Amino acid sequence: MNFDLQELSGTFSVADVVVALALSFVLSTVIGYTYRYTHRNVSYSQSYVQTLVIVGMIVALIMLIVGSNLARAFTLMGALSVVRFRNAIKETRDVGFIFLAMAIGMACGARFYTLAVAGAVTICVVILIMFKFNWFALDVQRQVVKVQVPTGEDYGPAISDVLIKYTTEYELVSTETIRGGALTEVFYTVRMKKGTEPGDLVSALQERTSGQRVTILTGYDTTDL
Repeated sequence: MNFDLQELSGTFSVADVVVALALSFVLSTVIGYTYRYTHRNVSYSQSYVQTLVIVGMIVALIMLIVGSNLARAFTLMGALSVVRFRNAIKETRDVGFIFLAMAIGMACGARFYTLAVAGAVTICVVILIMFKFNWFALDVQRQVVKVQVPTGEDYGPAISDVLIKYTTEYELVSTETIRGGALTEVFYTVRMKKGTEPGDLVSALQERTSGQRVTILTGYDTTDL
Protein backbone atom coordinates (compact mmCIF):
# COMPACT_ATOMS: atom_id res chain seq x y z
CA MET A 1 0.00 0.00 0.00
CA ASN A 2 1.45 3.33 -1.04
CA PHE A 3 0.93 6.35 1.25
CA ASP A 4 1.75 9.67 -0.40
CA LEU A 5 1.40 12.69 1.88
CA GLN A 6 1.38 15.01 -1.10
CA GLU A 7 -1.66 13.23 -2.58
CA LEU A 8 -3.50 13.02 0.74
CA SER A 9 -3.08 16.69 1.59
CA GLY A 10 -3.08 18.20 -1.85
CA THR A 11 -1.69 21.42 -0.41
CA PHE A 12 1.59 20.72 1.42
CA SER A 13 4.56 18.38 1.30
CA VAL A 14 6.62 16.64 3.96
CA ALA A 15 9.19 19.43 3.66
CA ASP A 16 6.46 22.02 4.40
CA VAL A 17 5.47 20.17 7.55
CA VAL A 18 9.04 19.83 8.78
CA VAL A 19 9.95 23.46 8.09
CA ALA A 20 6.73 24.89 9.57
CA LEU A 21 6.93 22.85 12.77
CA ALA A 22 10.69 23.32 13.20
CA LEU A 23 10.54 27.07 12.63
CA SER A 24 7.54 27.50 14.92
CA PHE A 25 9.41 25.53 17.60
CA VAL A 26 12.54 27.69 17.29
CA LEU A 27 10.66 30.99 17.26
CA SER A 28 8.32 29.96 20.09
CA THR A 29 11.38 28.95 22.12
CA VAL A 30 12.86 32.41 21.53
CA ILE A 31 9.58 33.91 22.75
CA GLY A 32 9.67 31.64 25.81
CA TYR A 33 13.20 32.69 26.75
CA THR A 34 12.25 36.34 26.21
CA TYR A 35 9.33 35.88 28.59
CA ARG A 36 11.53 34.20 31.21
CA TYR A 37 14.24 36.88 30.98
CA THR A 38 11.80 39.79 31.28
CA HIS A 39 9.57 38.28 33.96
CA ARG A 40 9.71 40.34 37.16
CA ASN A 41 7.20 38.90 39.60
CA VAL A 42 7.22 35.70 41.66
CA SER A 43 4.40 34.12 39.65
CA TYR A 44 6.75 32.57 37.07
CA SER A 45 5.48 29.25 35.73
CA GLN A 46 7.64 26.81 33.80
CA SER A 47 4.55 25.05 32.46
CA TYR A 48 3.24 28.36 31.07
CA VAL A 49 6.46 28.90 29.08
CA GLN A 50 6.35 25.34 27.80
CA THR A 51 2.74 25.97 26.79
CA LEU A 52 3.86 28.94 24.70
CA VAL A 53 6.12 26.66 22.67
CA ILE A 54 3.41 24.02 22.32
CA VAL A 55 0.79 26.58 21.29
CA GLY A 56 3.06 27.96 18.57
CA MET A 57 3.60 24.50 17.07
CA ILE A 58 -0.05 23.47 17.38
CA VAL A 59 -1.27 26.62 15.65
CA ALA A 60 1.24 26.03 12.85
CA LEU A 61 -0.10 22.48 12.45
CA ILE A 62 -3.69 23.74 12.43
CA MET A 63 -2.86 26.25 9.72
CA LEU A 64 -1.35 23.45 7.62
CA ILE A 65 -4.48 21.36 8.09
CA VAL A 66 -6.86 24.17 7.26
CA GLY A 67 -4.97 25.61 4.32
CA SER A 68 -7.50 27.42 2.13
CA ASN A 69 -10.31 24.95 2.82
CA LEU A 70 -13.23 26.76 4.48
CA ALA A 71 -14.96 23.52 5.41
CA ARG A 72 -11.93 22.40 7.42
CA ALA A 73 -11.71 25.82 9.07
CA PHE A 74 -15.32 25.71 10.30
CA THR A 75 -14.92 22.09 11.42
CA LEU A 76 -11.84 22.92 13.50
CA MET A 77 -13.54 26.01 14.93
CA GLY A 78 -16.42 23.87 16.13
CA ALA A 79 -14.09 21.25 17.58
CA LEU A 80 -11.97 23.81 19.45
CA SER A 81 -15.01 25.64 20.82
CA VAL A 82 -15.59 22.81 23.32
CA VAL A 83 -12.22 23.45 24.98
CA ARG A 84 -12.44 25.27 28.31
CA PHE A 85 -9.45 26.87 30.04
CA ARG A 86 -9.80 27.03 33.81
CA ASN A 87 -6.40 28.48 34.75
CA ALA A 88 -6.61 32.24 35.23
CA ILE A 89 -3.94 34.38 33.59
CA LYS A 90 -2.05 36.08 36.43
CA GLU A 91 -0.67 39.01 34.43
CA THR A 92 -1.99 40.91 31.45
CA ARG A 93 1.38 40.65 29.68
CA ASP A 94 1.01 36.86 29.72
CA VAL A 95 -1.95 37.22 27.35
CA GLY A 96 0.27 39.18 24.97
CA PHE A 97 2.82 36.38 24.86
CA ILE A 98 0.08 33.85 24.10
CA PHE A 99 -1.13 35.94 21.17
CA LEU A 100 2.45 36.36 19.98
CA ALA A 101 3.05 32.60 20.00
CA MET A 102 -0.23 32.06 18.16
CA ALA A 103 0.59 34.70 15.54
CA ILE A 104 4.02 33.17 14.90
CA GLY A 105 2.45 29.73 14.62
CA MET A 106 -0.10 31.05 12.12
CA ALA A 107 2.62 32.65 10.03
CA CYS A 108 4.69 29.44 10.00
CA GLY A 109 1.65 27.30 9.19
CA ALA A 110 0.70 29.64 6.34
CA ARG A 111 4.31 29.33 5.12
CA PHE A 112 5.07 33.03 5.57
CA TYR A 113 8.48 32.13 6.96
CA THR A 114 10.14 35.51 6.46
CA LEU A 115 7.20 37.24 8.14
CA ALA A 116 7.35 34.80 11.07
CA VAL A 117 11.06 35.37 11.66
CA ALA A 118 10.88 39.14 11.21
CA GLY A 119 7.81 39.43 13.44
CA ALA A 120 9.19 37.27 16.26
CA VAL A 121 12.60 38.97 16.29
CA THR A 122 11.18 42.50 16.10
CA ILE A 123 8.60 42.02 18.83
CA CYS A 124 11.04 40.22 21.14
CA VAL A 125 13.55 43.05 20.67
CA VAL A 126 10.84 45.59 21.55
CA ILE A 127 9.97 43.61 24.68
CA LEU A 128 13.64 43.49 25.71
CA ILE A 129 14.04 47.23 25.15
CA MET A 130 10.98 48.00 27.27
CA PHE A 131 12.34 45.70 29.99
CA LYS A 132 15.86 47.13 29.82
CA PHE A 133 14.82 50.79 30.03
CA ASN A 134 11.81 50.17 32.28
CA TRP A 135 9.34 51.93 30.00
CA PHE A 136 6.07 53.27 31.41
CA ALA A 137 7.13 52.72 35.01
CA LEU A 138 5.33 54.93 37.51
CA ASP A 139 7.80 56.09 40.12
CA VAL A 140 5.32 56.49 42.95
CA GLN A 141 6.16 54.48 46.03
CA ARG A 142 3.14 54.25 48.31
CA GLN A 143 2.43 52.10 51.31
CA VAL A 144 -0.68 51.18 53.22
CA VAL A 145 -0.58 51.82 56.96
CA LYS A 146 -2.97 49.75 59.06
CA VAL A 147 -3.50 50.99 62.62
CA GLN A 148 -5.57 49.32 65.34
CA VAL A 149 -6.95 51.54 68.12
CA PRO A 150 -9.40 50.96 70.99
CA THR A 151 -12.98 51.72 69.98
CA GLY A 152 -14.56 54.78 71.57
CA GLU A 153 -11.45 56.94 71.75
CA ASP A 154 -10.50 59.53 69.13
CA TYR A 155 -6.96 58.72 68.03
CA GLY A 156 -7.34 60.53 64.71
CA PRO A 157 -5.43 63.72 65.59
CA ALA A 158 -2.58 61.77 67.19
CA ILE A 159 -2.23 59.51 64.14
CA SER A 160 -2.37 62.53 61.81
CA ASP A 161 0.43 64.24 63.72
CA VAL A 162 2.69 61.21 63.22
CA LEU A 163 1.80 60.86 59.54
CA ILE A 164 2.52 64.53 58.90
CA LYS A 165 5.95 64.09 60.46
CA TYR A 166 6.97 60.91 58.62
CA THR A 167 5.15 61.12 55.28
CA THR A 168 4.86 63.63 52.44
CA GLU A 169 1.29 62.61 51.66
CA TYR A 170 -1.37 60.51 53.33
CA GLU A 171 -5.04 59.70 52.82
CA LEU A 172 -7.62 57.89 54.94
CA VAL A 173 -8.91 54.89 52.97
CA SER A 174 -11.25 53.02 55.30
CA THR A 175 -12.27 52.45 58.91
CA GLU A 176 -13.81 49.27 60.31
CA THR A 177 -14.39 47.61 63.66
CA ILE A 178 -12.85 44.24 64.53
CA ARG A 179 -12.88 41.77 67.42
CA GLY A 180 -16.54 42.26 68.11
CA GLY A 181 -16.23 46.03 68.15
CA ALA A 182 -13.45 46.16 70.74
CA LEU A 183 -10.96 47.62 68.26
CA THR A 184 -11.17 49.93 65.27
CA GLU A 185 -8.86 49.28 62.32
CA VAL A 186 -7.93 52.33 60.27
CA PHE A 187 -6.27 52.17 56.82
CA TYR A 188 -4.20 55.00 55.32
CA THR A 189 -2.30 55.22 52.05
CA VAL A 190 0.94 57.13 52.52
CA ARG A 191 4.04 58.22 50.69
CA MET A 192 7.06 57.97 52.99
CA LYS A 193 9.55 60.81 53.25
CA LYS A 194 13.03 60.09 51.89
CA GLY A 195 15.25 58.56 54.53
CA THR A 196 12.31 57.42 56.65
CA GLU A 197 12.31 53.77 57.63
CA PRO A 198 9.02 51.88 58.06
CA GLY A 199 10.13 50.83 61.54
CA ASP A 200 10.38 54.48 62.64
CA LEU A 201 6.80 55.13 61.56
CA VAL A 202 5.56 51.97 63.30
CA SER A 203 7.26 52.91 66.57
CA ALA A 204 5.93 56.47 66.47
CA LEU A 205 2.37 55.30 65.84
CA GLN A 206 2.51 52.71 68.62
CA GLU A 207 3.59 55.41 71.07
CA ARG A 208 0.45 57.39 70.21
CA THR A 209 -1.95 54.40 70.18
CA SER A 210 -1.09 52.77 73.51
CA GLY A 211 1.06 50.07 71.88
CA GLN A 212 -1.66 48.76 69.59
CA ARG A 213 -0.76 46.81 66.46
CA VAL A 214 0.53 48.82 63.49
CA THR A 215 1.25 47.26 60.08
CA ILE A 216 2.83 48.78 56.96
CA LEU A 217 2.05 47.06 53.66
CA THR A 218 4.21 47.80 50.63
CA GLY A 219 2.90 47.37 47.08
CA TYR A 220 -0.67 46.83 48.28
CA ASP A 221 -3.62 47.43 45.98
CA THR A 222 -5.85 49.95 47.74
CA THR A 223 -8.83 48.94 45.62
CA ASP A 224 -9.02 45.79 47.73
CA LEU A 225 -9.62 47.74 50.90
